[in-house]
Amino acid sequence: MASSLTWTLIEPVRPGRRAAASFVDLSRAPSSVADASLADLDERGLVDACLAGRADAFDVIVERHRRGVYQLCYRFVGNHEDASDLSQEVFLRAYRGLRGFRGQASLSTWLHRIAVNVSLNRVSSKAPANEPIDEREHEDTHAESASERLLRTERAAQVRAAIARLPRKQRATLILRMYQEMSHQEIADTLGSSVGAVKANFFHALGNLKKLLTESGT
Repeated sequence: MASSLTWTLIEPVRPGRRAAASFVDLSRAPSSVADASLADLDERGLVDACLAGRADAFDVIVERHRRGVYQLCYRFVGNHEDASDLSQEVFLRAYRGLRGFRGQASLSTWLHRIAVNVSLNRVSSKAPANEPIDEREHEDTHAESASERLLRTERAAQVRAAIARLPRKQRATLILRMYQEMSHQEIADTLGSSVGAVKANFFHALGNLKKLLTESGT
């Protein structure tokens, strides 16, 4: 597929190294980049259009799913920069592997599966950041004292650090259940697992998280 996507080079090409491609900021509100005929297509239609050479059809896929993918990545890494990088990697992998999408699961589930994998790989190799989660920007904190806000931020950072120490499947299950509010079946579809395994992983994740937080004095 010849790409006409909205990517830009983010660093110069060095000898022996391929240039890195990046989408526009995926955490921002999407802009209209495709014609109305593509916007009216369902998931299967968009995939078929991409495979037929309509690279702008993938722009529509990005518009529809960019926020959900970004938010999921954010839950794993806890900061905007890494979440944006991971979101870009998710869509780049999806674009390259689009022929492998068989439609047995929804496109959203398929993208979330890619997002979970790339996010787990990132947090396994990098310590979690302590940036406050984005929802706090919209909370009413006027009634809080400075010490209360600091304590809440520190607790959130400790919880994220503890979650990052969980085994991979437990970590992914906990994030998808608690933060993404997915059902057990949706998590099973995303992780390629069974509902029974999801329930077991969630149970053990909660127990291990409680133990880790107790050890850290949270």
